[in-house]
Amino acid sequence: MDDGEENTVELHGDEEIIEVIDLNETDPAPDDLVDDLEDVDLEDPGVDDDDEGWETEDEMEAEAGQDDSELTFSKHKGSVFCVSLDPVTNSLAVTGGEDDKAFVWRLSDGEVQLQCSGHKDSVTYAVFSHDSSMVATGDMSGLIKVWKVETKEEIWSSEVGDLEWLEWHPCAPVLLAGTNDGSVWMWKIPAGDCKTFQSPACQATSGKFLPDGKRAVVGYEDGTVRVWDLKQGNALHVIKGPDGHRGALTCLACNKDGSLVLTGSLDGYAKLINTSTGKVVGAFSVEGDKIKLSSDDTVSNSVESVGFCNTLPLIAVGFLDGTLAIYDLATQVLRHSCQHEAGIAQMQWEESSPVVSTGGLDGVLRLWDARSGTMVSEYRGHAAEILALTINREASLAITTSVDYHAKVFCLQRPDR
Repeated sequence: MDDGEENTVELHGDEEIIEVIDLNETDPAPDDLVDDLEDVDLEDPGVDDDDEGWETEDEMEAEAGQDDSELTFSKHKGSVFCVSLDPVTNSLAVTGGEDDKAFVWRLSDGEVQLQCSGHKDSVTYAVFSHDSSMVATGDMSGLIKVWKVETKEEIWSSEVGDLEWLEWHPCAPVLLAGTNDGSVWMWKIPAGDCKTFQSPACQATSGKFLPDGKRAVVGYEDGTVRVWDLKQGNALHVIKGPDGHRGALTCLACNKDGSLVLTGSLDGYAKLINTSTGKVVGAFSVEGDKIKLSSDDTVSNSVESVGFCNTLPLIAVGFLDGTLAIYDLATQVLRHSCQHEAGIAQMQWEESSPVVSTGGLDGVLRLWDARSGTMVSEYRGHAAEILALTINREASLAITTSVDYHAKVFCLQRPDR
């Protein structure tokens, strides 16, 4: 699609300031890349027309469908794989898609603020920096670009192996990425100083900075989890063998202070890890370890998304079979099992309430109250699977992306509001 083509938009209907360190004061060597982090202290598609005959009434109603969204962003010309909100104002979203592009656009009206082009493959990661000044976009082939939002300019790029994940530092202009060959890369932006963390030759399938900004946790294809010291470049803990997973890591999350990490895997288990000791202190799965694909094929009921509640000692685990399991963190007892009509692609806890949102493979966004295990509300509008979702700070808006080429903005309404 040409850059000048019109964007189609369909209308339907205090944080504490953290002092940001400056990594750009000098021009350090790669080995000194994270020295400046030492003082960081963080607080808490469509059916072909049938030319023969008429459409039935059912077909017409199915095409119309139910759409609960406030706005549909339809600039992408392929599946939309990812979405991120600017953390400062929560007024801009960035989405990346199968069309090899990413767009920064306004939530209020869908107006494109920046088109991130030049990628060679599907853009699977697009994320804002901690101060919303930059956007990093990464495609499947391993081309990573960083854009200055205010000037709409590309300020840095690098090419690595096939990209598995991409993450900004919580309070510094530093990028972390994992690749298919097992390498973990860290760059200072825009200087480009680089540091790598080597591990056995298997995919680094998921990764995340811990809140202190000095460590990162990375999960691998062989089921291993490593906690890395970013300054020293060594693995503080390696969780593998009987304590580790038996399948590739699919997702991970950490609690507010970074003392605990929750990991999910293709093996159907979520595991709770103490980041100080490297010990596995909990394991979670649902009954019926396998789900049926056909008459003679089965696959592990993989964990697709995990997360910690910010207001109560609860965790949530989303499974491929559509089970959302809510566990008590202290006792590790299952509190609620919330069943979906299809698999769970992604979920997210609200920042200031025990409500968790799920995006399903049936294209439906659902909100669940973790205290009662009941569904609070559901929102329809997508014609295919939801691939990603994010919620703003106030939990008043949710943004979802889908295989149907669209991103949608939903206004979240609940009885308690």
